[in-house]
Amino acid sequence: MVIPMKRTALVTGASRGIGRAIALRLAADGATVAVNYRRDEAAAADTVSAVERAGGTARAYRAAIGDSDAVAAMVDAVRTDLGPVDLLVSNAGTASRGTAIADTGEDEYLRLLRVHTLGPLELVRLLLPDLRAAGRADVIVVSSVIVDRAPANGAAYTMAKVALEAAARTLAAEERGAGVRVNIVAPGLVATDMGDRLVAATAGTTIAELDGRFPFGRVARPEDVAGVVAFLAGQDADYLTGQRISVDGGGMPAGIL
Repeated sequence: MVIPMKRTALVTGASRGIGRAIALRLAADGATVAVNYRRDEAAAADTVSAVERAGGTARAYRAAIGDSDAVAAMVDAVRTDLGPVDLLVSNAGTASRGTAIADTGEDEYLRLLRVHTLGPLELVRLLLPDLRAAGRADVIVVSSVIVDRAPANGAAYTMAKVALEAAARTLAAEERGAGVRVNIVAPGLVATDMGDRLVAATAGTTIAELDGRFPFGRVARPEDVAGVVAFLAGQDADYLTGQRISVDGGGMPAGIL
């Protein structure tokens, strides 16, 4: 039996893919959801509509996570509209250009760090008064199993995710006394638009064609990640913080990405 989740959640990058699935799942479990998006207003509106059709409550908020002014304005708007936030899911991300270290300039590293690490940390900093006052609060960051693999031509992305995970573990230690749980979810390849583009660029195939090579006969779906996020935000994970859960079926097949 699902116990209703009376939470106010902010999910970044929630207009499509993994973020959308997380928003829908948290709303289905009873949370009021702030749906953050960067530019696809129609997709964000569709996520909100899907939540509302299912009987939940959601509103969309535009802000590029790498833009500190936009993030601050978003936090103010969410507080005004929905009240204090006690659940943050930091999911927004962007792909790297897939170049070797020899061909990657400083601007590419900084671009990825702003989106995957520095922007999320600024968002956490702004939300900490809400999180600390909640009694039970959660920060869940979406990383990647790429951290474990460190593939060629992915240094900028991998480094940004490594930094995100290090910051999350540090935050878990710093805020445990305030009742803030901080955990990491690290998906492998997931069947999303971004996943499709990645597979096409690196393997010259499609996710559908890869399903048979993956554990349990399929590439992970966004709902697989959303289920883990919902668990970490729920009462069954009340005693978990500083943890990392990989969502990759026990290991990515050799030779993939």
